[in-house]
Amino acid sequence: MGEEADMSGARRLGFVGVIVENRGVTAEGINRTLSEFGERIVVRTGVPNVKGKCAVIMLTVEMTADELGAMTGRLGAIAGVSVRSALAKV
Repeated sequence: MGEEADMSGARRLGFVGVIVENRGVTAEGINRTLSEFGERIVVRTGVPNVKGKCAVIMLTVEMTADELGAMTGRLGAIAGVSVRSALAKV
């Protein structure tokens, strides 16, 4: 992903919330996906729930709508992962 916005529109600030169940099984796929989009992730915060074997990951991103859709689609395709996101309108 280059520095310039692609043809789908301008990059905008947004957030992604990821709820992870059974993080021992899903962590590798999640981390691989987030690494591929790492240039567009501004802040990543994770809160594990060790007893519940789950976690919450909160991301601040600067992406186009297409980039956000590609990343959240890949994350959401991982079994046991729920994703919600939004981009600023301006």
